[in-house]
Amino acid sequence: MNVRPGERGEAVAPPRPHHAVHYINRIGWLRAAVLGANDGIVSTASLLTGIAASGASRDAVLLSGIAALVAGAMSMAAGEYVSVSAQSDTERADLAKERRAIAQQPEEEWAELRDIYVERGLSPDLAAQVADQLMADDPLGAHARDELGILEATAARPVQAALTSAATFAAGAIAPVLAAAFSPASRAIPIVAITSLLCLALLGYVGARLGGVKPLRSVARVVFWGVLAMAVTAGVGGLFGAAI
Repeated sequence: MNVRPGERGEAVAPPRPHHAVHYINRIGWLRAAVLGANDGIVSTASLLTGIAASGASRDAVLLSGIAALVAGAMSMAAGEYVSVSAQSDTERADLAKERRAIAQQPEEEWAELRDIYVERGLSPDLAAQVADQLMADDPLGAHARDELGILEATAARPVQAALTSAATFAAGAIAPVLAAAFSPASRAIPIVAITSLLCLALLGYVGARLGGVKPLRSVARVVFWGVLAMAVTAGVGGLFGAAI
């Protein structure tokens, strides 16, 4: 005899509603990953097409690509760590200021929290009850979330951002470098360009899917800027190559 869950008294977890799946918790690493991979593809491919358009040898083109991969990955790691650390420092300073205010003037902070909920549509009585409970349970967390807008999902994480950006930059840059390595010098530009644009389109699609949005606009956006960057750099390389 089959017994359905719950018939013997055991607790049954309620089904998870479809709207409970959100993407905001991915924003920290997803932003760094898309930025790193996009920069790796675009900057390295643009450099390679510019060097190739100048008439440089195949070895010079390949060496430039490898140097761009290594230098770019380190630059992305350092830049992300410094910028996100600055954000983290600001968040910590605001939280310390809020912690002091809660300790020194709890009534004023309670009124501030209550007014925030009134502005969001709660009645004054209900807002006061909510403020009472939150101030009793986790006053700093309530003020961080509702006054400062600091959320756990979007909090600054410098090391995560730095490692993600460096790794994804290198992953993005390796595609045009390999395309240059395995293509004849006379066809380096079109092969690198086509390979890079395909990778950009894939990046736009994957990034859009991970972010929960329709991919067409994202794909079009990254491909457009990739084409523009490579065209301008190839033009500059051709001009300087002709001048030299």
